[in-house]
Amino acid sequence: MTGMGEAYILIAEDDADDRFLLQSAFEENGYKERLHFVENGVELLNYLQTIEGDNARLPRFILLDMNMPKKDGGDVLKEIKQNPFLGKIPVIIFSTTNNEQEMKRCHDLGANSYITKPNTFEGLIKTVANWHNRWIAPAQVH
Repeated sequence: MTGMGEAYILIAEDDADDRFLLQSAFEENGYKERLHFVENGVELLNYLQTIEGDNARLPRFILLDMNMPKKDGGDVLKEIKQNPFLGKIPVIIFSTTNNEQEMKRCHDLGANSYITKPNTFEGLIKTVANWHNRWIAPAQVH
């Protein structure tokens, strides 16, 4: 259960190695936000149903892998952004796919950002710092 205003990030990622690397990159940067992992699109939507209507339990952003079992990231993105309550959560697509058409499709579906997964841990550390500066740090100023 997330406490009132506690900053956390909801991450939908089916690859255990990628989950570990993300956790490590946040720790390497010294960030204290809690990471809540789900392993597929169905789990993500089920989790979001449990917080729907409770602004205090909204994640700062959702990090969404596109290629997941059970429910594709694009379908999940569409469902989130069509929901009046959940649609206000920023969604960052984090994918190995570096394809202009896929990026455009995600932006058309309402993604706030599309990031291609870096191929080095150093690149991931920088990417996490960029997310933090864009989506977490501004909210902490208020």
